Amino acid sequence: MIIVSDTSPITNLAAINQLDLLQKLSPGIVIPTAVYNEMVKVGKIVPGAIEVKTLPWIQKQAVEDPQRVILIQETQENIDLGEAEAIVLALELKADLLLMDD
Repeated sequence: MIIVSDTSPITNLAAINQLDLLQKLSPGIVIPTAVYNEMVKVGKIVPGAIEVKTLPWIQKQAVEDPQRVILIQETQENIDLGEAEAIVLALELKADLLLMDD
């Protein structure tokens, strides 16, 4: 099973020490580069940031078609870069599940 996740499901589960629930769904979770950057490179402590950097079952992957990301952001209101990349990556990987809070 392929699962792609946006930032919020990971940070929310990490905040309540339940991130392992994701691993019970699938042996691996894929996050787009923008989600990784939102969690790790923001200059503040974000729940789940350490886990995203260290857990082998959370894998960072870049989208293949960045133009699709731009198109989503231009045509949809209130979709940030991480959400747009998660949508595109889920489509590219033919993911079974996309985890978002929107």
